[in-house]
Amino acid sequence: MIKNIVFDLGNVLISFKPAEYLKSKDYNPHQQELILSDIFRSREWLLIDNGDITTEEAIERIASVSELKTDLIARIFKNRMDLFSPMSNNVKILPEIKKRGFKLYYLSNFPGDVFPEVINENPFFKYFDGGIVSAFVRCSKPDHHIYKLLFNTYRIDPAESLYIDDLEINVKSAVSLGMKGFVTHGSENISDLIETFL
Repeated sequence: MIKNIVFDLGNVLISFKPAEYLKSKDYNPHQQELILSDIFRSREWLLIDNGDITTEEAIERIASVSELKTDLIARIFKNRMDLFSPMSNNVKILPEIKKRGFKLYYLSNFPGDVFPEVINENPFFKYFDGGIVSAFVRCSKPDHHIYKLLFNTYRIDPAESLYIDDLEINVKSAVSLGMKGFVTHGSENISDLIETFL
């Protein structure tokens, strides 16, 4: 029986689509591809998520190897909150399943410096009973350790838990630890999928 539902955040409850964001701004196609490859797909981006380096360190590292100017790189990082918006159809199911008695948690690879602002700007966090963010524990999905931190911190039995993520590799890791799970692939309407497990 499922008692706990664990959500990833990015592209499950919070939209994060850098390519679409850049197309809406005044960047030419070459700049857009450079920003995507040198910032959003960089090793430094992952290191920030893991809490291993600061944003300032990431900017310096990227600038040292990219043709992008330092001020442009810094501006992208400064405006990261513009890339995050709630996925309304998915968010609206939180109070509904909370009323039914399920415990709700989040487990997300997320940069620590902007996460407090993300919480402040998204009231749906009030429905969660807790959560783990990679940057604060220096460990990222799909590493088994971050899932086990969630289990141990909140005394969660994985066999009683459903895990939801947009990436298959993260769901596979959760399932290997005894959780049920499914991949959303970025779907903006996951309520029917959830119901098949409850």
